[in-house]
Amino acid sequence: MGESQMPYADAEGAKLYYEETGSGFPIVFVHEFAGDLRSWEPQLRYFARFYRCIAYNARGFPPSDVPEQPSLYSQDIATDDIAAVMRGAGIENAHVVGLSMGGFAAAHFAMRYGALARSVVIAGCGYGADPAKRTQFKTEAETTADRLEREGMEKMSAVYGSGPTRVQLENKDPRGYREFLQQLAEHSVQGSANTLRGVQAVRPSLYGLEDELKAVDVPVLIVTGDEDEPCLDPGLFMKRTIPTSGLVVIPKTGHACNLEEPEAFNAALREFFLKVENGKWGRRDPRSVSRSILSRDET
Repeated sequence: MGESQMPYADAEGAKLYYEETGSGFPIVFVHEFAGDLRSWEPQLRYFARFYRCIAYNARGFPPSDVPEQPSLYSQDIATDDIAAVMRGAGIENAHVVGLSMGGFAAAHFAMRYGALARSVVIAGCGYGADPAKRTQFKTEAETTADRLEREGMEKMSAVYGSGPTRVQLENKDPRGYREFLQQLAEHSVQGSANTLRGVQAVRPSLYGLEDELKAVDVPVLIVTGDEDEPCLDPGLFMKRTIPTSGLVVIPKTGHACNLEEPEAFNAALREFFLKVENGKWGRRDPRSVSRSILSRDET
């Protein structure tokens, strides 16, 4: 596809590149910090058999624009960008699927743009949410941004890609892991650094959004790997807080759960979408929330 034919959506201060495949009801995929639209390939190839699939690169991730101004990167802007891509693709309503950074954007989309979402999948979401580790996460995000600017993307891709929740992919799928690192090394230093500073380091904690999460009325599926430690407790918190949510935990799995276990990930999403589309995904029965363990709470 020539550059003149590449599809872009207009967003605040940036044009966002997207690709689409398949036909039917739309699914919009929102990638993680260490990935881009290519990291959704196992999902695009599967769900395009049944749906119109759209995946885009976040601002700061070429061929999307890389704004120089740090003020053009934030959690609110990242959330607005999902709506911008939908407008650009002529979509009024969609299933929205996000992983990690994209999972945070999807969660905020459910809170702010519920009318545009048929459902929302929040996967691998929780880094920096733990109130006890907020300062540590902010420091690590800023330090990583500084190192990116000093040492470059090639070197830092190996450092970032060898974290404690990435080794699972390396062990399961060495070829896929090498591809993941190669794609990460191709990212923009400036875009990645601005994203770390403007989105990752300062986004609000999920635990501080309890009232907003309780008000979510869109069907939500939460997905996490059981070895993705920063996301386990936040996943349980979201399950207990969002009244329309269900939780899937994939065993022996780290952060990139869609790449590590694509069959399990796709199957969970497929069943979720079918239940939503057939009116079989309701709110949690209030009788299941009780101080009693074995019998009905009469108090």
